[in-house]
Amino acid sequence: MKHYQHKKRFKLWMLLGAIVIGSISSLYTNHLVSELKLEEKKKVELWAEATRQLVEPGTNDGTIGLTLEVLKNNTTVPVIIVDQNDSILQHRNLKASVRESNRYLQQQLHQMKSTGKNIVIDLGDGEKQYLYYRTSTLLTKLQWFPILQLLIVSIFVFIAYVGFSNARKTEQNQVWVGMAKETAHQLGTPISSLYGWIELLALRNPQTEGIDEVKKDIQRLQNIADRFSKIGSTPILKHISINNIIEQSIRYLKLRTSDKVEYVLNLTEDTNVKVNAILMEWVFENLIKNAIDAIKGQGTIIISTIKTGNKVTIDITDNGKGIVKSNFKTVFEPGYTTKQRGWGLGLTLTKRIVEEYHKGKIIVKESEPGKKTVFRIIL
Repeated sequence: MKHYQHKKRFKLWMLLGAIVIGSISSLYTNHLVSELKLEEKKKVELWAEATRQLVEPGTNDGTIGLTLEVLKNNTTVPVIIVDQNDSILQHRNLKASVRESNRYLQQQLHQMKSTGKNIVIDLGDGEKQYLYYRTSTLLTKLQWFPILQLLIVSIFVFIAYVGFSNARKTEQNQVWVGMAKETAHQLGTPISSLYGWIELLALRNPQTEGIDEVKKDIQRLQNIADRFSKIGSTPILKHISINNIIEQSIRYLKLRTSDKVEYVLNLTEDTNVKVNAILMEWVFENLIKNAIDAIKGQGTIIISTIKTGNKVTIDITDNGKGIVKSNFKTVFEPGYTTKQRGWGLGLTLTKRIVEEYHKGKIIVKESEPGKKTVFRIIL
């Protein structure tokens, strides 16, 4: 439980770190953009003044060279100069083809007017010209740089995360398969020995009470070994009555749980589902045992089935301690348990059997702490 709480906190801190880095990058870039905007405004004002001096009568020949140098040095900021009738007199740093020049320039002038960036050039005698400008392409690119930077970093982190997760999942699958098959192998010898001993006891003392139940438990152990041996292998699926599997699981568990546990079956019309009976019994046993733990051996467990089209929905409801919403997905993770000591694998195996082997779906449909929990399986 603590492991997954730490994992959630780590993800949260990672998200907050990314937000802080992105915010700092954006603020710094915006600061640079603001300074560059001021510099561009000064450059445009200087360009406007140079234009005014160039057309002003009586301009000193000694200053013409400097004025022309100022006009020539604007190579980044797009500008358009118009007269009082909005006729375009000059433009600079605009890309216009010969064929579409006038239309293009009018569009650019309209866009520049909409931004409100303009400088009035007073030529004297009531004659004025208007210089319109907009932010340079370089400055526009710089404004978008933090977003582009974050996007590239996010894509890289996402690809790295997916790759790492897939590699980890593959490694976990190999461990799962290895442990499951080794468990089945280790169980094989004592189960065979128990079969022999129980038959010997039955021959010597045929009236001994409980021999039949012990045989059932040994058969159950054999089924458990079979279940583990099927992990990692493609199971054989057959059309089997889902109601029969549920009832069989209940019959087995009912004899081995407290009388204070009430089982309620709300099963609709019998439906054949393509499943592996041994593995599906394991699913129901895991979920029902989980419910028994939740109600602490005293309460009600309701199993309901609903047929909709070509799908069957099975709900397993208990009135136990419940699950907080933030743990609805975490409960299926390997090792998750609410017990002080232990390592939860039942729900992880259940999810693997339902979703990977039977292509179904299992979720925590709803839960209220202290009231109830509903696990839903769709096959």
